[in-house]
Amino acid sequence: MILIKLGGSIITNKEKPLSARKKTIDNLSKSLKKIKEPIIIVHGGGSYGHYWSVKYDMHTKERKYDIRGVSIIKNSMIELNKIILDSLLKNKSNPYSLPPTDFMSGNKPISKKINEVKKIAKSGLIPVTYGDALWFGQNKTYILSGDKIMTHFAKVLKPRLCIFALNEDGLYSDLKSKKVISELKGSVPLMSENKMDVTGGMTRKVEEAIKISKMGMNVFFVNGKKPERIVAAVKNREFKGTMFRGKRNV
Repeated sequence: MILIKLGGSIITNKEKPLSARKKTIDNLSKSLKKIKEPIIIVHGGGSYGHYWSVKYDMHTKERKYDIRGVSIIKNSMIELNKIILDSLLKNKSNPYSLPPTDFMSGNKPISKKINEVKKIAKSGLIPVTYGDALWFGQNKTYILSGDKIMTHFAKVLKPRLCIFALNEDGLYSDLKSKKVISELKGSVPLMSENKMDVTGGMTRKVEEAIKISKMGMNVFFVNGKKPERIVAAVKNREFKGTMFRGKRNV
């Protein structure tokens, strides 16, 4: 089983509110069709969810946020999810939309429900879930990031490979030369953040990738604008990007 996160910076133009990169999404859909084993897709909010999260000052911490903002954020994520589902359908895949409320209770993942997602994927359907604004209780809400969903799913499902499709070739050892770190060792490099990203941007991705790798699974950062690299990595032909090698704590 392969777990794939389509980053918001790939599927949308984060510099332009409510703008999906439909050609990029279609290219990803065509490539993912070539993967002949069960896959689960998680996608970010990009210029949809993140745009409204910033506007209504909503974050990952559970608080009493503006209920109007909560409603608008959820609606925008459904809109973006529909664009991705339509692309997958158009390219002969069988997506299965999976809102986070199907496997979350407050801020806690429901293992039994996540195990059901594996059964869905093995049936030939492709579960597609996403970061979202969620109800926490006592009139509190919060943003559940797609990166956090990747960790929740990896912990329960133990996929063969976790892939984060980014807007870059991987992690860079130097931003000026853009030399890609093929394998992460030691400390995490410093990274700049997009001011629009309330869920942590690249730093959050690295943090979640390290958590997953410590559970014993390989995590691969790859350029989503070159989806053939995703297929090559799944087929163990070539890894052009940054690999976090799975290593359990002793």
